[in-house]
Amino acid sequence: MHAVPALPRILTIAGTDPTGGAGVQADIKSIQAAGGYSYSVVTSLVAQNTTGVQEIFTPPVEFLRAQLRSVTDDVEIDAIKIGMLGTTEIIDVVRDFLTAHAQNCRVVLDPVMVASSSDRLLTREAEAALRELARLADVITPNLPELAVLADAEPATDFDAAIAQARGLARELGTTVIVKGGHLGGAHADNAVVTAESVHRVPVQRVDTNNTHGTGCSFSSALATKLGAGLGTPAATEWASRWLHEAIAHADALGVGRGHGPVDHGHMNRRMQRAADTRPEHFLLIDAPPTPPLAAPAGPHTQALWDASAPYLTAIMELPFIRALGDGTLRREDFLFYLEQDAYYLVRYARSLHALGGAWAEDANEAIADEQEMQRTWLADLDRETLPSPITRAYTDFLLASTLGEPAAIGQAAVLPCYWLYYEVGARLAKRNHDAHPYRDWLATYAGDEFLASVRGAIDRCERTLADDPDALDAAVRACAVASRYELDFFDQADRAWVIRDV
Repeated sequence: MHAVPALPRILTIAGTDPTGGAGVQADIKSIQAAGGYSYSVVTSLVAQNTTGVQEIFTPPVEFLRAQLRSVTDDVEIDAIKIGMLGTTEIIDVVRDFLTAHAQNCRVVLDPVMVASSSDRLLTREAEAALRELARLADVITPNLPELAVLADAEPATDFDAAIAQARGLARELGTTVIVKGGHLGGAHADNAVVTAESVHRVPVQRVDTNNTHGTGCSFSSALATKLGAGLGTPAATEWASRWLHEAIAHADALGVGRGHGPVDHGHMNRRMQRAADTRPEHFLLIDAPPTPPLAAPAGPHTQALWDASAPYLTAIMELPFIRALGDGTLRREDFLFYLEQDAYYLVRYARSLHALGGAWAEDANEAIADEQEMQRTWLADLDRETLPSPITRAYTDFLLASTLGEPAAIGQAAVLPCYWLYYEVGARLAKRNHDAHPYRDWLATYAGDEFLASVRGAIDRCERTLADDPDALDAAVRACAVASRYELDFFDQADRAWVIRDV
């Protein structure tokens, strides 16, 4: 295969959707969201919207050949995504194109054969031609009714049966089959990468929404982009699955159409843009309402510190990372990324507490030691050096600068959110803890009585220090707000890291 460029170049061959939720319009959005540059060749002009298909016009196949020639005569292609083809003649043209031009490309075929309503979209003759076309694809991404047609079986009613169908089909066609569990019921809508020899399952939580128009187009296009970028099929499938899950989770907010609306292809990119905002006035502006604390302030000074911290707690509790941590659906790799960063953080945080001296140093020697022991248990099998992320480095540098270079009141206010906010998060999530919870130790640690005692001690010490130095209150409040903002970013960073993981 030729060298992969910095920006993978992806060709989509599909029909259209003038309302943008499916077809080449969705493909282009998905390719861009996944980090690629898109080319598009249109097979059919489809008059459709969120309520259904009204009319289809298929240009002469000679014009399809002309479009394909225009692409291959001028530009390089790293991966090809194939969607709606429609007729045997179109399938024949695409087969000839792949045979002549796809030797150095990854090919993803989304075999559009059966609608979500189970209506057949191709004639039997065209279905047979599409089945032969699948032999030229590296990966095929059928929905469960399409998988059943290709496997000449009844639609699978459970995930294991779908995987069995896919393994037989992968063996027969010499390709990789992605099993998509979206048509099944239950809390999970897992995907799986299935070959004749192996199965790689990708966990996906189901989203309760009717706005899933174009999910097949979008998934296969994102998958093709990551394959074109050089990822293996399991890693590309995991990326596309996570990206699409976020797009589906925020689909309702789009408000597009009266029927089954589209997914929000751009949500992840907008989220990353917000996270990258470098405006100073943005850093400390949180428009979330404050949340009353479970661990009460010790007086008016720590009430002022809590007022600076409280909006960040509201924002933290809404983070996807925290919600998934609480209900036990957080991906293990995300939790390990968080723990790796926390392990680095605690070493420098302990230095900050030692700089404050007294009971703060005692906490560093006792409470932090328990946290580090929990981390060592989780991270025992990791064979890489833990390096700080930019967020972790910035946060710990801020704490060291505050405790080593500022008056005691400011240094204490800076370290307080790591006590107070952590307890507030842990205590709220602990209501969901149970013996089978995968992160029960973490929840128990930060909601436990020993940690609460440390938190109350820290709050009391801050109150006394500020009572002795009331002129430092404004600076202490600001230090507490800055540290709280870092706490928000610290929790959120694992949900940013996956976007570029393995790329």
